[in-house]
Amino acid sequence: MRRLLRAIRKLMNHLGFFPGKGWQFISGIPSFFKEYHQLKKQLGQNSDFKLGRFFPIFFDKKATNGEARGAYFHQDMVVAQQIYKNNPTRHIDIGSRIDGFIAHLAIFREVEVFDIRPQPATIKNITFIQADLMDWDPALENACDSLSSLHAIEHFGLGRYSDPIDAEGHLKAFKHIYQMLEKGGKFYFSGPIGPLRIEFNAHRVWSISYLLTLFNNKYRIDRFSYVNDDGLLFEDVEMKEEAIRHNFGCTLGCGIFEMTKI
Repeated sequence: MRRLLRAIRKLMNHLGFFPGKGWQFISGIPSFFKEYHQLKKQLGQNSDFKLGRFFPIFFDKKATNGEARGAYFHQDMVVAQQIYKNNPTRHIDIGSRIDGFIAHLAIFREVEVFDIRPQPATIKNITFIQADLMDWDPALENACDSLSSLHAIEHFGLGRYSDPIDAEGHLKAFKHIYQMLEKGGKFYFSGPIGPLRIEFNAHRVWSISYLLTLFNNKYRIDRFSYVNDDGLLFEDVEMKEEAIRHNFGCTLGCGIFEMTKI
């Protein structure tokens, strides 16, 4: 039942219906006008400030000071910290979030970002290259000693970002990333983990065993962390057989890998 309710809520959000926010808005109207009149009375006639147009905000009264949980929050922090610690010569990123992970990196280093989507902004320490990593460019052979792709490769070939439909899009991406890295280079990767499937056209979900098969004989896994279905981080965990078989208890979690090319 909980899973069904979650699915219905998710569908309604996708369609633009937010029942929870609607109720917050309605229930917040009385206190809005009460507090408005309190402020107006306190300002009086001689205040430097004049009351302008209404700008009602009804959703912050019971909110925390931000969401310190979830796949994106944790993966961006964990991987940025490791790149800071390892201090590579040249770091390239494939498709990660500009307003999260890439922003973290740009605070302390230069980073080159490859993405099929355009990025019109000019940002200090970030060099943007619009490219489709399903297509190989020989000039990128052994291009860098450090490469990241966080919550991106699961989308390759599903058309979500106007990319061409390609059932093997993720395999091409992994192959080309391996070619881009120098021997001994670091690959930081994250993506959805759980029972192996495609949820079209959003993403692929990978089982841990499937990913390990792809990485076998190509990388040494230095660190593995994951974010579970409830958005909680489990950092630098041991990859035991039982946990691998059950995807660390995740249905739609996030696996975070730090690996070295062998």
